[in-house]
Amino acid sequence: MKTLRKTWPFHVMLLPSMIFLLLFSYIPMGGIVMAFQDYKAWRGFTGSEWVGLENFRYLFERQDSIQVIWNTLIIAVLKLIFNLFVPFVFALLLNEIRKVRLQRTIQTMVYLPHFLSWVILGGILIDLLATDGFVNRILSSFGVQPIFFLGDNDWFRFTVIVSDVWKEFGYNTIIFLAALAGINPALYEAAEMDGASRFRQTLHITIPSIVPIAAVVGTLALGNVLNAGFDQIFNLYNPLVYEKGDIIDTFVYRTAILNGEMGFGTAIGLFKSVISMVLILLSYRAAYKWANYRIF
Repeated sequence: MKTLRKTWPFHVMLLPSMIFLLLFSYIPMGGIVMAFQDYKAWRGFTGSEWVGLENFRYLFERQDSIQVIWNTLIIAVLKLIFNLFVPFVFALLLNEIRKVRLQRTIQTMVYLPHFLSWVILGGILIDLLATDGFVNRILSSFGVQPIFFLGDNDWFRFTVIVSDVWKEFGYNTIIFLAALAGINPALYEAAEMDGASRFRQTLHITIPSIVPIAAVVGTLALGNVLNAGFDQIFNLYNPLVYEKGDIIDTFVYRTAILNGEMGFGTAIGLFKSVISMVLILLSYRAAYKWANYRIF
């Protein structure tokens, strides 16, 4: 009670957030029961027929469900790899710029796309990548046939991954720049006195110093490997690319919200949530074991 008398203002400060979390995160979890029912909205939770694991069995029997899971894994893993590799390399290149004003200008320019929503960027990309859009006009000037970037299954994944990396790599660079700023300058001075070139300094000092941070970022990102980016896919995809571009989140949206298969949609969402939870636990354990990093 003595401690509580001193800290009660902090508890009051947290109260609105806790109420918000309770109302919008924990109470709605009661809806998980729909995954085990043939849920009908007009019957509610109590009146809908209980079907047990039937929705989950149906999930693995439907060919489109399996394809959606594979699409999600492929897109999410490729995004994870390139959203780690590109910011890593860009941070190294940016660190070599000695003019502070130029460095800050470049940083600002590459950060900006992160703050634009996919609703805005989706409209821009649809216009730019249309068969008669700006990109195809440039390609046609070099004798290349128009490419249907957002309507061809062979090109859609490529377009999604490249556009996501372009949007996020500037913002993702921040953590690597912070790691670079923490490197002891004495290491560079000693290497310079030994006659090491800038390339050698980068190879033997800079890169080894930020590899542990890259390992932590990559490991923790494994927990989101089933989140392939609903906002982006939803604003860019269409029925022509469902085969290669449909992911779990958009599939749930169509089956549960548009088609009214609430029980089946909930089962897919629950399957994804359980796998994501396991991956998060494993990634935190791996980050602690390999990089001595722990959150709790």
